Amino acid sequence: MTGGAAEAPGAGWATRASARIPGGSSTGSKRPAALYGALAGAPGLPTHAVTAEGCHLVDTTGRRYLDLGMALGAVAIGYADADVTRAVCAAAAAGPVASLPSALEVEVAERLAAVIPCAEQVRFLRTGAEAGAAAVRLARTLTGRTHVVACGYFGWLDWCSDAAGVPAADRDAVSWVPFNDIAALERAVADAPPLAAIMVEPLVHDIADASWLATARRLADGGGAVLVFDEVKTAFRVRTGGVQALHGVTPDLATVGKALANGYPLAAVVGRRAVMEAAARTWISSTAAAEATGLAAARAVLDCHARTDVPARLAAVGARLRDVTAALLAPQPGLGVRAVGPDVMWRLEADRPEALDYLVAEAARAGVLLKRGAYQFAALAHEESADHELAVALAAAVPAAAAAWAAAPQPSEPGTR
Repeated sequence: MTGGAAEAPGAGWATRASARIPGGSSTGSKRPAALYGALAGAPGLPTHAVTAEGCHLVDTTGRRYLDLGMALGAVAIGYADADVTRAVCAAAAAGPVASLPSALEVEVAERLAAVIPCAEQVRFLRTGAEAGAAAVRLARTLTGRTHVVACGYFGWLDWCSDAAGVPAADRDAVSWVPFNDIAALERAVADAPPLAAIMVEPLVHDIADASWLATARRLADGGGAVLVFDEVKTAFRVRTGGVQALHGVTPDLATVGKALANGYPLAAVVGRRAVMEAAARTWISSTAAAEATGLAAARAVLDCHARTDVPARLAAVGARLRDVTAALLAPQPGLGVRAVGPDVMWRLEADRPEALDYLVAEAARAGVLLKRGAYQFAALAHEESADHELAVALAAAVPAAAAAWAAAPQPSEPGTR
């Protein structure tokens, strides 16, 4: 992020953004409507950051906020971590790209192979969406088939999207199944054409049951399909090696990103050599795929994981933050919001989704940034002082949100007028 002088409140950053950036942000989850729902544009709500350090952001008015979203889970150590920053600065000073691949590409690939169970080979990319698309391309190349059975969110690219502008043929090539439902997965595989891949996120709201992942493994083996785990948000967080390391169910391919580089743009598709070598029969390439600053950040993150049990520490931190939030929400049943889910990445769950708009807005006014719904991501930078800071802010924000919600026009029940 760039620095700059603090502005007076209401100086119009959101207006300036909407004039030049469709939707107000290049990241969908950071649009004002995504941040605050129906209350986007209400007074006193931050829209843009100037600096980020540890677990805090400073907005364009100079106000400091405790952040529980941690860049949509991309930052698990802390913003501007000193070790990561030094590594990135050194890589930038040495030239981040060149006409030969960086030696860091080899080193980080070797280190990923040492910690991720399925990772015999590695291909680097910039985003989790790219890594997911690469995994599907590899599976289709290897099998000579097209159809995919999928569960989860894999980004915005055509193969996995039903958004406007996506060809019907791309949508029709994927069958979607509900999370953690063995019977539905079995039916989808039986009903589909011969599969290129079964691709699942092993954490959607909660960590998948080992039995569901084992069923996916069995069905992929039985049908000659490639099993892919999207571990973009789970690797280096649930376990260093992802949910596959937790449950002992090993996919053929996995995608990783987000916490891999503590906020720097780096992702990878990793997997069994026999599947990864299909890359030689297709084309997966990007000029900046193995740009050195992202690789340097990843090496620093891997060093941190080698020194300490990062996932265990994240679980302890996340449990404290979730429990503080749950305890302060409990006395306000009329708000209908709960803090639930896995320690390392819990969520706000509401009887009425609109109630979250009021909670998130009042929390921001009190100095805490919450993500509407999923997920609140723990970071090592959330030391115990963050518990107190969160408790003080929510002690004011939760009653204020409950009062505002009670006074708001209530949406009709489905099916009523």
